[in-house]
Amino acid sequence: MSKHKGKGWHGRLLTTALGVTAVAAAASMWTAQANPVAARQPDARVSVPDQDRQVAKVAADIAHASDRGPQGVNITIDDGPDPKWTPQVLQLLKDNGTKATFCMVGTQAQAYPDLVKAVVADGHRLCNHTVSHDTTMDTKSEAYQSKQILDAERMITKASGGVRPQYYRAPGGAFTPYSRQLAASRGMRPLGWNVDSKDFERPGVDTMVATVKSEISDGPTVLFHDAGGERSQTVAALREVLPWLKQEGYSFGFPVR
Repeated sequence: MSKHKGKGWHGRLLTTALGVTAVAAAASMWTAQANPVAARQPDARVSVPDQDRQVAKVAADIAHASDRGPQGVNITIDDGPDPKWTPQVLQLLKDNGTKATFCMVGTQAQAYPDLVKAVVADGHRLCNHTVSHDTTMDTKSEAYQSKQILDAERMITKASGGVRPQYYRAPGGAFTPYSRQLAASRGMRPLGWNVDSKDFERPGVDTMVATVKSEISDGPTVLFHDAGGERSQTVAALREVLPWLKQEGYSFGFPVR
């Protein structure tokens, strides 16, 4: 999986996280390293949100496919919600008749519950992107991983008015066998991506659009961001990419669960 880069925003998130184990590296680089340790079944009874304890377990392998089949495309939007950029992304999606999956950071969801509700009201799906977007998740203890995942689940569910996240995306792709099993036991399918627009690096709108066009044949799940920095390039790229995908015969769906 692709690696993200960025510092300042994560430092602010880490210092604002409520009720979460303190994080030593407040400004970690965006990395994605697979954890080689063998999978263990997590004890999801520890720190499980009080509401809706009984949920249906889903597969623990990382999903990439679309529920719309071979011509389906999954638009995924990470790191929000953000009061400036999320409404613009929502409007573009609505204008193009597109549904997307929003991978939300717990502290952001907690800060902007009205935006979480707006995402749900427009028919999009929610994804758990941990409490503080710590891209070193795969190097941390299982207790720490549990705290990040389960507290974020609680924050997002509360902010949404009771709608639970259906997916879990590790920050920077830093999945571990344990985190995947834990998320799956809570009904959240681990979610990967096939096409990284690289919008976090702000490479220019033309470059981002060209990346999506050249790599969409690699798989259906496309990664964009609506937070974590200045996202005007993302908005502009989506304005071009969404109608192009429709013209090419793709239909917009959700990742398989």
